Amino acid sequence: AQAQSVFDLDEIVFSAGFGETTLEETGATVSVVTREELEASGETRVIDYIARLPGVDVRARGPIGSLTSVSIRGAGQNYVRVLVDGIDVSDVSGPQSAFDFGSLTTADISRIELLRGGQSAVYGSEAIGGVINITTRRAEGDGVQQFATIEAGSYNSFRGSYGVAADIGALDYAFSLTRTQTDGFSAADENSGNSEADGFKSNRLSFSVGHDLADGGRVGVNGFVENARIEFDEQFPVSDGTPDEVSFNDSLGLRTFLELPTGAIDSTFAATYYEIDRDVRGSTGFGGSNNRYTGERIGLSYLGRTDLGPNANLRFGLDATRETFTQSGDFGPGAGENEVVGAFGELAWSPSSDIDIATTLRYDDHSQFGGLTSGRITASWRPNADWVIRSSAAQSYRAPSLYELYGPFGSNTLTPEESRSLDLGVERRFGADTFLRATAFYNETDNLIDFPFPYAQVPGTVRRRGVEVEFGTAITANWRVDGNYTVTTGENPTLTAGNAWNLEFPGNDVSVTLSGEITERLSTTLSMQSVRNRPTLADYTVANASFTYAISDAVDAYLRIENLQDTEYQLSRGYGTSDRAFYLGLRSRF
Repeated sequence: AQAQSVFDLDEIVFSAGFGETTLEETGATVSVVTREELEASGETRVIDYIARLPGVDVRARGPIGSLTSVSIRGAGQNYVRVLVDGIDVSDVSGPQSAFDFGSLTTADISRIELLRGGQSAVYGSEAIGGVINITTRRAEGDGVQQFATIEAGSYNSFRGSYGVAADIGALDYAFSLTRTQTDGFSAADENSGNSEADGFKSNRLSFSVGHDLADGGRVGVNGFVENARIEFDEQFPVSDGTPDEVSFNDSLGLRTFLELPTGAIDSTFAATYYEIDRDVRGSTGFGGSNNRYTGERIGLSYLGRTDLGPNANLRFGLDATRETFTQSGDFGPGAGENEVVGAFGELAWSPSSDIDIATTLRYDDHSQFGGLTSGRITASWRPNADWVIRSSAAQSYRAPSLYELYGPFGSNTLTPEESRSLDLGVERRFGADTFLRATAFYNETDNLIDFPFPYAQVPGTVRRRGVEVEFGTAITANWRVDGNYTVTTGENPTLTAGNAWNLEFPGNDVSVTLSGEITERLSTTLSMQSVRNRPTLADYTVANASFTYAISDAVDAYLRIENLQDTEYQLSRGYGTSDRAFYLGLRSRF
Protein backbone atom coordinates (compact mmCIF):
# COMPACT_ATOMS: atom_id res chain seq x y z
CA ALA A 1 0.00 0.00 0.00
CA GLN A 2 2.81 2.41 0.80
CA ALA A 3 4.58 3.52 -2.36
CA GLN A 4 6.92 6.33 -1.34
CA SER A 5 9.71 4.69 -3.32
CA VAL A 6 8.00 5.75 -6.55
CA PHE A 7 9.40 9.27 -6.03
CA ASP A 8 13.01 8.12 -6.00
CA LEU A 9 13.61 8.21 -9.74
CA ASP A 10 16.92 6.41 -9.29
CA GLU A 11 15.30 3.50 -7.38
CA ILE A 12 16.89 0.36 -8.83
CA VAL A 13 14.78 -2.75 -9.47
CA PHE A 14 16.30 -6.16 -10.15
CA SER A 15 13.33 -8.36 -11.07
CA ALA A 16 12.03 -6.59 -14.19
CA GLY A 17 14.52 -8.23 -16.55
CA PHE A 18 17.95 -9.86 -16.72
CA GLY A 19 19.66 -6.86 -15.16
CA GLU A 20 19.05 -3.86 -12.98
CA THR A 21 17.07 -0.87 -14.21
CA THR A 22 15.24 2.05 -12.64
CA LEU A 23 11.53 2.18 -11.87
CA GLU A 24 10.92 4.93 -14.40
CA GLU A 25 12.87 3.20 -17.19
CA THR A 26 11.12 -0.17 -17.08
CA GLY A 27 7.90 -0.80 -18.96
CA ALA A 28 7.01 -3.63 -16.57
CA THR A 29 4.64 -3.05 -13.65
CA VAL A 30 6.65 -3.30 -10.42
CA SER A 31 5.89 -2.57 -6.76
CA VAL A 32 8.80 -2.15 -4.34
CA VAL A 33 8.51 -2.75 -0.59
CA THR A 34 11.39 -1.59 1.59
CA ARG A 35 12.58 -2.66 5.01
CA GLU A 36 11.42 0.66 6.46
CA GLU A 37 7.88 0.13 5.17
CA LEU A 38 7.73 -3.39 6.62
CA GLU A 39 8.89 -2.15 10.02
CA ALA A 40 6.41 0.75 9.99
CA SER A 41 3.54 -1.64 9.33
CA GLY A 42 4.59 -3.91 12.21
CA GLU A 43 3.46 -6.98 10.26
CA THR A 44 4.74 -10.40 11.36
CA ARG A 45 3.86 -12.29 8.18
CA VAL A 46 5.13 -11.17 4.79
CA ILE A 47 1.80 -12.15 3.27
CA ASP A 48 -0.14 -9.65 5.41
CA TYR A 49 1.75 -6.79 3.80
CA ILE A 50 1.71 -8.21 0.27
CA ALA A 51 -2.08 -8.59 0.52
CA ARG A 52 -2.44 -4.81 0.38
CA LEU A 53 -0.45 -4.37 -2.82
CA PRO A 54 -2.38 -3.72 -6.06
CA GLY A 55 -3.62 -6.78 -7.92
CA VAL A 56 -2.86 -9.21 -5.07
CA ASP A 57 -5.36 -11.56 -3.42
CA VAL A 58 -4.50 -13.86 -0.49
CA ARG A 59 -5.97 -17.29 0.30
CA ALA A 60 -5.05 -18.40 3.82
CA ARG A 61 -6.31 -21.53 5.57
CA GLY A 62 -6.05 -20.30 9.13
CA PRO A 63 -3.40 -18.72 11.39
CA ILE A 64 0.32 -18.23 10.81
CA GLY A 65 1.85 -21.43 9.45
CA SER A 66 -1.32 -22.52 7.66
CA LEU A 67 -1.22 -23.11 3.92
CA THR A 68 -1.30 -19.65 2.35
CA SER A 69 -1.12 -18.65 -1.30
CA VAL A 70 -1.38 -15.52 -3.41
CA SER A 71 -2.98 -14.74 -6.73
CA ILE A 72 -1.90 -11.83 -8.91
CA ARG A 73 -4.41 -10.22 -11.22
CA GLY A 74 -6.70 -13.21 -10.75
CA ALA A 75 -4.03 -15.78 -11.63
CA GLY A 76 -3.63 -18.29 -8.79
CA GLN A 77 -0.63 -19.56 -6.86
CA ASN A 78 0.53 -21.90 -9.61
CA TYR A 79 1.02 -18.87 -11.88
CA VAL A 80 3.26 -16.94 -9.47
CA ARG A 81 7.02 -17.53 -9.35
CA VAL A 82 8.61 -16.76 -5.95
CA LEU A 83 12.34 -16.26 -5.36
CA VAL A 84 14.23 -15.67 -2.12
CA ASP A 85 17.74 -14.30 -2.68
CA GLY A 86 17.71 -15.66 -6.22
CA ILE A 87 16.53 -19.15 -5.18
CA ASP A 88 13.31 -20.50 -6.68
CA VAL A 89 11.35 -21.62 -3.59
CA SER A 90 8.25 -22.98 -5.32
CA ASP A 91 7.39 -26.34 -3.74
CA VAL A 92 8.48 -29.05 -6.19
CA SER A 93 6.46 -31.70 -4.33
CA GLY A 94 3.14 -29.83 -4.17
CA PRO A 95 0.10 -30.39 -6.38
CA GLN A 96 1.26 -27.29 -8.27
CA SER A 97 4.72 -25.75 -8.13
CA ALA A 98 3.78 -22.94 -5.76
CA PHE A 99 5.22 -21.29 -2.67
CA ASP A 100 3.44 -21.55 0.68
CA PHE A 101 3.65 -18.11 2.35
CA GLY A 102 2.14 -19.36 5.62
CA SER A 103 5.34 -19.43 7.69
CA LEU A 104 7.40 -16.66 6.05
CA THR A 105 7.88 -13.75 8.48
CA THR A 106 9.23 -10.26 7.94
CA ALA A 107 12.05 -10.73 10.49
CA ASP A 108 14.94 -11.04 8.02
CA ILE A 109 13.41 -9.40 4.94
CA SER A 110 14.99 -6.21 3.58
CA ARG A 111 13.17 -5.82 0.26
CA ILE A 112 10.31 -7.23 -1.82
CA GLU A 113 9.75 -6.62 -5.52
CA LEU A 114 6.35 -7.59 -6.94
CA LEU A 115 6.42 -7.91 -10.72
CA ARG A 116 2.98 -8.24 -12.34
CA GLY A 117 2.06 -9.71 -15.73
CA GLY A 118 3.43 -12.53 -17.88
CA GLN A 119 7.15 -13.09 -17.22
CA SER A 120 8.06 -16.51 -18.67
CA ALA A 121 10.54 -14.90 -21.06
CA VAL A 122 12.64 -14.03 -18.00
CA TYR A 123 11.65 -16.64 -15.42
CA GLY A 124 10.38 -19.63 -17.42
CA SER A 125 7.39 -21.74 -16.40
CA GLU A 126 4.77 -20.63 -13.83
CA ALA A 127 5.37 -16.86 -14.21
CA ILE A 128 2.04 -16.17 -15.96
CA GLY A 129 0.57 -13.97 -13.24
CA GLY A 130 3.79 -12.45 -11.99
CA VAL A 131 6.90 -12.82 -9.86
CA ILE A 132 7.64 -12.05 -6.21
CA ASN A 133 11.35 -11.46 -5.61
CA ILE A 134 12.37 -11.34 -1.92
CA THR A 135 15.74 -10.22 -0.58
CA THR A 136 16.93 -10.85 2.97
CA ARG A 137 19.04 -8.47 5.04
CA ARG A 138 22.41 -7.31 3.73
CA ALA A 139 25.09 -5.05 5.17
CA GLU A 140 24.19 -1.36 5.02
CA GLY A 141 27.29 0.81 5.13
CA ASP A 142 30.77 0.07 6.46
CA GLY A 143 31.41 -1.79 9.67
CA VAL A 144 29.32 -4.24 11.68
CA GLN A 145 25.62 -3.82 12.42
CA GLN A 146 23.54 -6.00 14.70
CA PHE A 147 19.76 -6.10 15.00
CA ALA A 148 17.31 -7.90 17.26
CA THR A 149 13.54 -8.12 17.69
CA ILE A 150 11.40 -9.67 20.41
CA GLU A 151 7.61 -9.78 20.21
CA ALA A 152 4.78 -11.35 22.22
CA GLY A 153 1.02 -11.16 21.95
CA SER A 154 -2.35 -12.79 21.40
CA TYR A 155 -2.76 -16.55 21.05
CA ASN A 156 0.28 -16.98 23.29
CA SER A 157 2.48 -15.88 20.41
CA PHE A 158 6.22 -15.21 20.57
CA ARG A 159 8.75 -14.17 17.97
CA GLY A 160 12.41 -13.46 18.48
CA SER A 161 15.15 -12.74 15.97
CA TYR A 162 18.79 -11.78 15.99
CA GLY A 163 21.03 -10.87 13.10
CA VAL A 164 24.40 -9.42 12.24
CA ALA A 165 25.57 -7.84 8.99
CA ALA A 166 28.98 -6.42 8.12
CA ASP A 167 30.86 -4.79 5.28
CA ILE A 168 34.58 -5.03 6.06
CA GLY A 169 36.84 -4.17 3.18
CA ALA A 170 36.40 -6.72 0.41
CA LEU A 171 34.27 -9.00 2.62
CA ASP A 172 30.60 -8.62 3.50
CA TYR A 173 28.28 -11.01 5.30
CA ALA A 174 24.87 -11.24 6.97
CA PHE A 175 23.28 -13.83 9.23
CA SER A 176 19.80 -13.84 10.74
CA LEU A 177 18.13 -16.37 13.05
CA THR A 178 14.38 -16.25 13.79
CA ARG A 179 12.22 -18.26 16.20
CA THR A 180 8.43 -18.06 15.90
CA GLN A 181 5.83 -19.90 17.95
CA THR A 182 2.13 -19.52 18.71
CA ASP A 183 -0.77 -21.57 20.07
CA GLY A 184 -2.85 -20.11 17.23
CA PHE A 185 -6.59 -20.42 16.71
CA SER A 186 -8.69 -23.00 14.92
CA ALA A 187 -7.80 -23.08 11.23
CA ALA A 188 -11.29 -24.38 10.47
CA ASP A 189 -13.60 -21.44 11.14
CA GLU A 190 -14.65 -21.21 14.80
CA ASN A 191 -18.04 -19.88 13.67
CA SER A 192 -18.73 -23.33 12.23
CA GLY A 193 -18.30 -24.99 15.65
CA ASN A 194 -14.56 -25.66 15.51
CA SER A 195 -12.61 -24.96 18.69
CA GLU A 196 -9.30 -26.85 18.52
CA ALA A 197 -6.45 -24.33 18.22
CA ASP A 198 -3.79 -24.91 15.58
CA GLY A 199 -0.31 -23.95 16.72
CA PHE A 200 2.90 -23.25 14.87
CA LYS A 201 6.62 -23.37 15.65
CA SER A 202 9.52 -22.60 13.35
CA ASN A 203 13.22 -21.83 13.27
CA ARG A 204 14.78 -20.08 10.29
CA LEU A 205 18.40 -19.20 9.51
CA SER A 206 19.26 -16.92 6.58
CA PHE A 207 22.81 -16.09 5.55
CA SER A 208 24.93 -14.50 2.84
CA VAL A 209 28.67 -14.09 2.34
CA GLY A 210 30.31 -12.14 -0.47
CA HIS A 211 33.87 -11.21 -1.41
CA ASP A 212 35.01 -8.62 -3.94
CA LEU A 213 37.81 -9.83 -6.19
CA ALA A 214 40.85 -7.80 -7.16
CA ASP A 215 39.86 -7.63 -10.84
CA GLY A 216 36.43 -6.15 -10.10
CA GLY A 217 34.63 -9.47 -9.90
CA ARG A 218 32.72 -10.92 -6.99
CA VAL A 219 32.10 -14.36 -5.49
CA GLY A 220 29.55 -15.33 -2.87
CA VAL A 221 27.07 -17.75 -1.38
CA ASN A 222 23.70 -17.24 0.27
CA GLY A 223 20.93 -19.44 1.54
CA PHE A 224 18.49 -20.40 4.26
CA VAL A 225 17.41 -23.38 6.31
CA GLU A 226 14.03 -23.68 8.02
CA ASN A 227 12.21 -26.29 10.07
CA ALA A 228 8.60 -25.93 11.15
CA ARG A 229 5.86 -27.80 13.00
CA ILE A 230 2.47 -26.78 11.62
CA GLU A 231 -0.92 -27.82 12.97
CA PHE A 232 -3.67 -27.58 10.37
CA ASP A 233 -7.27 -28.58 9.72
CA GLU A 234 -8.34 -30.92 7.00
CA GLN A 235 -10.43 -30.33 3.90
CA PHE A 236 -13.36 -32.24 2.38
CA PRO A 237 -15.09 -31.30 4.63
CA VAL A 238 -13.31 -28.50 6.47
CA SER A 239 -13.22 -29.43 10.17
CA ASP A 240 -10.84 -29.46 13.13
CA GLY A 241 -10.84 -33.27 13.41
CA THR A 242 -9.19 -35.33 16.12
CA PRO A 243 -6.31 -35.86 16.67
CA ASP A 244 -4.41 -32.79 15.53
CA GLU A 245 -3.36 -32.78 11.92
CA VAL A 246 0.34 -31.89 11.87
CA SER A 247 2.89 -31.24 9.15
CA PHE A 248 6.63 -31.29 9.84
CA ASN A 249 8.29 -29.19 7.16
CA ASP A 250 12.03 -28.86 6.48
CA SER A 251 13.45 -26.76 3.67
CA LEU A 252 16.90 -25.71 2.52
CA GLY A 253 17.97 -23.25 -0.15
CA LEU A 254 21.48 -22.41 -1.42
CA ARG A 255 22.89 -20.17 -4.13
CA THR A 256 26.50 -19.58 -5.08
CA PHE A 257 27.68 -17.16 -7.74
CA LEU A 258 30.74 -15.80 -9.50
CA GLU A 259 30.70 -12.41 -11.24
CA LEU A 260 33.53 -11.73 -13.68
CA PRO A 261 34.19 -8.63 -15.82
CA THR A 262 35.70 -10.47 -18.79
CA GLY A 263 36.66 -7.75 -21.24
CA ALA A 264 33.72 -6.63 -23.37
CA ILE A 265 31.38 -9.07 -21.60
CA ASP A 266 30.42 -9.08 -17.95
CA SER A 267 29.63 -12.64 -16.89
CA THR A 268 27.73 -14.16 -13.97
CA PHE A 269 27.83 -17.89 -13.22
CA ALA A 270 25.39 -19.24 -10.61
CA ALA A 271 24.24 -22.53 -9.11
CA THR A 272 21.15 -22.99 -6.92
CA TYR A 273 19.79 -25.83 -4.82
CA TYR A 274 16.42 -26.16 -3.11
CA GLU A 275 14.89 -29.07 -1.23
CA ILE A 276 11.74 -29.51 0.82
CA ASP A 277 10.52 -32.39 2.99
CA ARG A 278 6.91 -32.39 4.26
CA ASP A 279 5.85 -35.14 6.67
CA VAL A 280 2.04 -34.87 7.02
CA ARG A 281 0.33 -36.82 9.80
CA GLY A 282 -3.03 -37.32 11.42
CA SER A 283 -5.61 -36.15 8.92
CA THR A 284 -8.79 -38.22 8.72
CA GLY A 285 -10.39 -36.34 5.84
CA PHE A 286 -10.28 -37.08 2.14
CA GLY A 287 -9.68 -40.79 2.63
CA GLY A 288 -6.97 -40.43 5.24
CA SER A 289 -3.73 -38.57 4.91
CA ASN A 290 -0.48 -39.74 6.45
CA ASN A 291 1.91 -38.89 3.66
CA ARG A 292 5.46 -37.75 3.04
CA TYR A 293 6.37 -35.44 0.19
CA THR A 294 9.91 -34.56 -0.89
CA GLY A 295 11.11 -32.31 -3.67
CA GLU A 296 14.46 -31.17 -5.01
CA ARG A 297 15.49 -28.52 -7.56
CA ILE A 298 19.02 -28.02 -8.92
CA GLY A 299 19.78 -25.09 -11.21
CA LEU A 300 22.76 -23.81 -13.17
CA SER A 301 22.89 -20.55 -15.09
CA TYR A 302 25.14 -18.25 -17.08
CA LEU A 303 24.30 -14.59 -17.76
CA GLY A 304 26.38 -12.37 -20.02
CA ARG A 305 26.07 -8.62 -20.59
CA THR A 306 27.67 -6.51 -23.28
CA ASP A 307 27.18 -2.96 -24.51
CA LEU A 308 26.20 -2.46 -28.14
CA GLY A 309 26.92 1.24 -28.10
CA PRO A 310 25.98 4.16 -25.86
CA ASN A 311 22.22 3.49 -26.08
CA ALA A 312 21.88 -0.30 -26.18
CA ASN A 313 23.01 -3.41 -24.38
CA LEU A 314 22.47 -7.11 -24.80
CA ARG A 315 21.98 -9.67 -22.04
CA PHE A 316 22.07 -13.33 -22.95
CA GLY A 317 22.66 -16.71 -21.41
CA LEU A 318 21.77 -20.29 -20.65
CA ASP A 319 20.16 -22.04 -17.71
CA ALA A 320 19.35 -25.62 -16.80
CA THR A 321 17.08 -27.00 -14.09
CA ARG A 322 16.42 -30.51 -12.81
CA GLU A 323 13.43 -31.18 -10.54
CA THR A 324 12.44 -34.39 -8.74
CA PHE A 325 9.62 -35.31 -6.38
CA THR A 326 8.53 -38.38 -4.42
CA GLN A 327 5.44 -39.17 -2.38
CA SER A 328 4.60 -42.07 -0.08
CA GLY A 329 1.78 -42.83 2.33
CA ASP A 330 -2.00 -43.20 2.38
CA PHE A 331 -2.51 -41.51 -0.97
CA GLY A 332 -0.22 -44.07 -2.59
CA PRO A 333 3.23 -43.72 -4.14
CA GLY A 334 4.23 -41.09 -6.64
CA ALA A 335 7.51 -40.03 -8.19
CA GLY A 336 8.74 -38.06 -11.15
CA GLU A 337 11.41 -35.78 -12.54
CA ASN A 338 11.99 -33.35 -15.36
CA GLU A 339 14.82 -31.37 -16.87
CA VAL A 340 14.60 -28.01 -18.61
CA VAL A 341 17.44 -26.37 -20.57
CA GLY A 342 16.85 -22.79 -21.65
CA ALA A 343 18.49 -20.14 -23.81
CA PHE A 344 17.53 -16.48 -23.59
CA GLY A 345 18.39 -13.04 -24.82
CA GLU A 346 17.28 -9.52 -23.91
CA LEU A 347 17.98 -6.40 -25.96
CA ALA A 348 17.58 -3.10 -24.10
CA TRP A 349 17.53 -0.01 -26.30
CA SER A 350 17.10 3.70 -25.54
CA PRO A 351 16.40 5.46 -28.85
CA SER A 352 16.21 8.75 -26.95
CA SER A 353 16.68 10.02 -23.41
CA ASP A 354 12.96 9.64 -22.66
CA ILE A 355 12.24 6.22 -24.24
CA ASP A 356 13.41 2.77 -23.11
CA ILE A 357 12.49 -0.46 -24.90
CA ALA A 358 13.41 -4.02 -23.90
CA THR A 359 12.72 -7.14 -25.95
CA THR A 360 13.18 -10.56 -24.36
CA LEU A 361 13.05 -14.01 -25.95
CA ARG A 362 13.43 -17.42 -24.31
CA TYR A 363 13.52 -20.97 -25.68
CA ASP A 364 13.18 -23.88 -23.23
CA ASP A 365 13.76 -27.53 -24.08
CA HIS A 366 11.58 -29.51 -21.64
CA SER A 367 12.32 -33.22 -21.16
CA GLN A 368 8.58 -34.03 -21.24
CA PHE A 369 7.22 -31.49 -23.74
CA GLY A 370 10.08 -30.51 -26.03
CA GLY A 371 10.53 -26.93 -27.23
CA LEU A 372 8.65 -24.06 -25.52
CA THR A 373 9.05 -20.45 -26.62
CA SER A 374 8.11 -17.33 -24.67
CA GLY A 375 8.65 -13.64 -25.31
CA ARG A 376 8.09 -10.19 -23.86
CA ILE A 377 8.44 -6.59 -24.98
CA THR A 378 8.28 -3.62 -22.62
CA ALA A 379 8.45 0.11 -23.23
CA SER A 380 8.64 3.23 -21.07
CA TRP A 381 8.06 6.76 -22.37
CA ARG A 382 8.56 9.91 -20.30
CA PRO A 383 7.17 12.83 -22.31
CA ASN A 384 8.21 15.17 -19.48
CA ALA A 385 9.39 15.03 -15.88
CA ASP A 386 5.83 14.55 -14.54
CA TRP A 387 4.61 11.70 -16.77
CA VAL A 388 5.57 8.06 -17.28
CA ILE A 389 3.75 5.83 -19.78
CA ARG A 390 4.46 2.10 -19.60
CA SER A 391 3.40 -0.85 -21.72
CA SER A 392 4.24 -4.51 -22.04
CA ALA A 393 3.10 -7.53 -24.03
CA ALA A 394 4.10 -11.10 -23.23
CA GLN A 395 3.61 -14.71 -24.21
CA SER A 396 4.09 -17.13 -21.30
CA TYR A 397 3.51 -20.74 -20.36
CA ARG A 398 3.09 -23.09 -17.41
CA ALA A 399 4.30 -26.66 -17.70
CA PRO A 400 2.31 -29.21 -15.65
CA SER A 401 3.85 -29.85 -12.24
CA LEU A 402 5.46 -33.19 -11.43
CA TYR A 403 2.52 -33.99 -9.14
CA GLU A 404 0.01 -33.21 -11.92
CA LEU A 405 1.92 -35.55 -14.21
CA TYR A 406 3.05 -38.37 -11.92
CA GLY A 407 1.20 -38.04 -8.59
CA PRO A 408 -1.65 -40.33 -7.46
CA PHE A 409 -4.17 -38.17 -9.36
CA GLY A 410 -1.82 -37.23 -12.17
CA SER A 411 -2.03 -37.72 -15.91
CA ASN A 412 1.00 -37.89 -18.20
CA THR A 413 -1.17 -36.77 -21.14
CA LEU A 414 -1.26 -33.16 -19.92
CA THR A 415 0.29 -30.41 -22.03
CA PRO A 416 1.59 -26.95 -21.04
CA GLU A 417 -0.82 -24.08 -20.47
CA GLU A 418 -0.30 -21.12 -22.81
CA SER A 419 -0.90 -17.49 -21.92
CA ARG A 420 -0.83 -14.05 -23.49
CA SER A 421 -0.90 -10.79 -21.52
CA LEU A 422 -0.98 -7.03 -22.08
CA ASP A 423 -0.31 -4.05 -19.77
CA LEU A 424 -0.77 -0.33 -20.33
CA GLY A 425 0.01 2.10 -17.52
CA VAL A 426 0.09 5.86 -17.03
CA GLU A 427 1.72 7.63 -14.09
CA ARG A 428 1.39 11.31 -13.23
CA ARG A 429 3.48 13.06 -10.59
CA PHE A 430 2.36 16.24 -8.89
CA GLY A 431 5.44 17.66 -7.26
CA ALA A 432 7.73 15.62 -5.03
CA ASP A 433 5.10 14.02 -2.74
CA THR A 434 2.04 13.15 -4.83
CA PHE A 435 1.44 10.64 -7.60
CA LEU A 436 -1.39 8.89 -9.42
CA ARG A 437 -0.91 5.73 -11.46
CA ALA A 438 -3.39 3.65 -13.47
CA THR A 439 -2.61 0.32 -15.19
CA ALA A 440 -4.97 -1.67 -17.39
CA PHE A 441 -4.18 -5.38 -17.79
CA TYR A 442 -5.42 -8.35 -19.78
CA ASN A 443 -4.51 -12.05 -19.61
CA GLU A 444 -5.83 -15.08 -21.45
CA THR A 445 -4.87 -18.71 -20.86
CA ASP A 446 -5.49 -21.81 -22.98
CA ASN A 447 -5.25 -25.50 -22.00
CA LEU A 448 -6.00 -24.74 -18.34
CA ILE A 449 -5.30 -27.71 -16.07
CA ASP A 450 -8.18 -28.63 -13.74
CA PHE A 451 -8.70 -31.24 -11.00
CA PRO A 452 -11.63 -33.56 -11.79
CA PHE A 453 -9.73 -36.77 -10.75
CA PRO A 454 -7.42 -37.20 -12.56
CA TYR A 455 -6.05 -33.83 -13.66
CA ALA A 456 -7.25 -32.83 -17.12
CA GLN A 457 -7.18 -29.87 -19.52
CA VAL A 458 -10.14 -27.46 -19.55
CA PRO A 459 -11.29 -26.60 -23.08
CA GLY A 460 -11.66 -22.97 -24.07
CA THR A 461 -9.86 -19.81 -23.05
CA VAL A 462 -9.88 -18.36 -19.54
CA ARG A 463 -9.69 -14.55 -19.55
CA ARG A 464 -8.84 -12.13 -16.75
CA ARG A 465 -8.79 -8.35 -17.13
CA GLY A 466 -8.91 -5.28 -14.96
CA VAL A 467 -7.49 -1.96 -13.84
CA GLU A 468 -5.15 -1.08 -10.97
CA VAL A 469 -5.19 2.47 -9.64
CA GLU A 470 -2.50 3.63 -7.16
CA PHE A 471 -2.15 6.96 -5.43
CA GLY A 472 -0.15 8.68 -2.73
CA THR A 473 0.10 12.17 -1.31
CA ALA A 474 1.53 14.06 1.63
CA ILE A 475 -1.28 15.53 3.76
CA THR A 476 1.08 17.58 5.92
CA ALA A 477 4.81 17.66 6.52
CA ASN A 478 4.51 14.62 8.82
CA TRP A 479 1.52 12.69 7.43
CA ARG A 480 0.75 10.98 4.16
CA VAL A 481 -1.87 8.67 2.69
CA ASP A 482 -1.24 5.92 0.11
CA GLY A 483 -3.61 3.45 -1.44
CA ASN A 484 -4.76 1.45 -4.40
CA TYR A 485 -7.94 0.13 -5.98
CA THR A 486 -8.07 -2.96 -8.22
CA VAL A 487 -10.99 -4.05 -10.40
CA THR A 488 -10.71 -7.57 -11.82
CA THR A 489 -13.14 -9.52 -13.98
CA GLY A 490 -12.87 -12.84 -15.79
CA GLU A 491 -14.65 -15.60 -17.56
CA ASN A 492 -14.17 -19.31 -18.05
CA PRO A 493 -16.31 -20.66 -20.91
CA THR A 494 -16.51 -24.09 -19.27
CA LEU A 495 -16.92 -22.94 -15.65
CA THR A 496 -18.34 -25.65 -13.40
CA ALA A 497 -18.36 -26.34 -9.67
CA GLY A 498 -15.19 -28.35 -10.19
CA ASN A 499 -13.11 -25.52 -11.60
CA ALA A 500 -14.73 -22.46 -9.98
CA TRP A 501 -11.45 -21.85 -8.11
CA ASN A 502 -9.96 -20.64 -11.39
CA LEU A 503 -11.99 -17.43 -11.03
CA GLU A 504 -11.99 -17.21 -7.20
CA PHE A 505 -10.69 -13.66 -6.87
CA PRO A 506 -12.28 -10.39 -5.72
CA GLY A 507 -13.92 -8.16 -8.26
CA ASN A 508 -13.07 -5.08 -6.20
CA ASP A 509 -10.19 -4.58 -3.77
CA VAL A 510 -9.38 -1.29 -2.01
CA SER A 511 -6.43 -0.64 0.33
CA VAL A 512 -5.64 2.64 2.07
CA THR A 513 -2.76 3.39 4.46
CA LEU A 514 -2.34 6.48 6.63
CA SER A 515 1.11 6.97 8.13
CA GLY A 516 2.68 9.76 10.13
CA GLU A 517 4.20 11.13 13.31
CA ILE A 518 2.02 11.80 16.36
CA THR A 519 4.95 13.25 18.29
CA GLU A 520 8.66 13.51 17.64
CA ARG A 521 9.13 9.98 18.99
CA LEU A 522 5.73 8.36 18.36
CA SER A 523 4.64 7.34 14.85
CA THR A 524 1.76 5.27 13.54
CA THR A 525 0.59 3.36 10.50
CA LEU A 526 -3.14 2.70 10.02
CA SER A 527 -4.27 0.44 7.17
CA MET A 528 -7.67 -0.57 5.85
CA GLN A 529 -8.57 -3.11 3.17
CA SER A 530 -12.03 -3.69 1.73
CA VAL A 531 -12.63 -6.70 -0.52
CA ARG A 532 -15.84 -7.08 -2.53
CA ASN A 533 -17.49 -9.34 -5.09
CA ARG A 534 -15.78 -12.69 -4.52
CA PRO A 535 -17.64 -15.54 -6.29
CA THR A 536 -18.18 -17.83 -3.26
CA LEU A 537 -17.08 -15.75 -0.26
CA ALA A 538 -18.64 -12.80 1.53
CA ASP A 539 -17.35 -9.24 1.35
CA TYR A 540 -15.21 -7.94 4.19
CA THR A 541 -13.43 -4.85 5.47
CA VAL A 542 -10.54 -5.17 7.91
CA ALA A 543 -8.31 -2.56 9.55
CA ASN A 544 -4.95 -2.82 11.32
CA ALA A 545 -2.86 -0.34 13.29
CA SER A 546 0.71 -0.13 14.52
CA PHE A 547 2.34 2.40 16.84
CA THR A 548 6.12 2.81 17.13
CA TYR A 549 7.87 4.69 19.92
CA ALA A 550 11.55 5.56 19.58
CA ILE A 551 12.99 4.86 23.04
CA SER A 552 16.40 5.89 21.69
CA ASP A 553 18.14 6.18 18.36
CA ALA A 554 18.79 2.43 18.49
CA VAL A 555 15.70 0.99 20.22
CA ASP A 556 12.03 1.10 19.20
CA ALA A 557 9.00 -0.24 21.03
CA TYR A 558 5.90 -1.04 19.01
CA LEU A 559 2.29 -2.10 19.40
CA ARG A 560 0.42 -3.82 16.58
CA ILE A 561 -3.34 -4.30 16.61
CA GLU A 562 -4.78 -6.69 14.03
CA ASN A 563 -8.43 -6.65 12.96
CA LEU A 564 -9.37 -3.49 14.85
CA GLN A 565 -13.13 -3.96 14.32
CA ASP A 566 -13.02 -7.67 15.26
CA THR A 567 -14.46 -8.53 11.84
CA GLU A 568 -15.53 -12.11 11.06
CA TYR A 569 -14.37 -13.05 7.56
CA GLN A 570 -12.74 -15.80 5.51
CA LEU A 571 -9.84 -15.72 3.06
CA SER A 572 -10.39 -19.33 2.01
CA ARG A 573 -13.73 -21.10 2.10
CA GLY A 574 -14.36 -22.77 5.47
CA TYR A 575 -11.22 -21.42 7.17
CA GLY A 576 -11.10 -18.74 9.86
CA THR A 577 -9.09 -15.60 10.41
CA SER A 578 -7.79 -13.82 13.50
CA ASP A 579 -10.09 -12.02 15.93
CA ARG A 580 -8.91 -8.69 17.24
CA ALA A 581 -5.33 -9.33 18.40
CA PHE A 582 -2.57 -7.35 20.14
CA TYR A 583 1.19 -7.71 19.85
CA LEU A 584 3.96 -5.83 21.70
CA GLY A 585 7.56 -5.78 20.59
CA LEU A 586 11.01 -4.27 20.94
CA ARG A 587 13.31 -3.69 17.98
CA SER A 588 16.95 -2.64 18.29
CA ARG A 589 19.92 -1.83 16.09
CA PHE A 590 23.42 -1.68 17.49
